[in-house]
Formats: sequence, structure tokens, C-alpha cells
Amino acid sequence: MADEFAVYKGETFLDEGSAEELAERFNVKPDTVRWWSTPTSHKRDKGKRKVAIRL
Repeated sequence: MADEFAVYKGETFLDEGSAEELAERFNVKPDTVRWWSTPTSHKRDKGKRKVAIRL
């Protein structure tokens, strides 16, 4: 089973699903969704970027 992610922008919930599903919805590559879930991406976020939480 693929990892599931929840995507947020700031404190606003945007969507939930696999990296492939979210990539299609946000018009990005699945690797981009996985990047959003990394600690480095979270540190760079100032509330204006999309971040993903691995569920």
C-alpha cells in the first residue's frame, strides 16, 4: 500500500491521498508531494507553502 499524505497550506487543510493522487490534483510530480513531507521543506515553510504530513 502506498503512503498516504495530508496536504496543508498554513493551517488550512487542502487534501488527502497518495503521492500519485495528490500530484495529479495539484499538477505536480509525485516526488514533489514527497518533498513537501520532508523536515527540510517544513523548516522552510513560513505558512505560505504547501506541506505534507505522512499519515
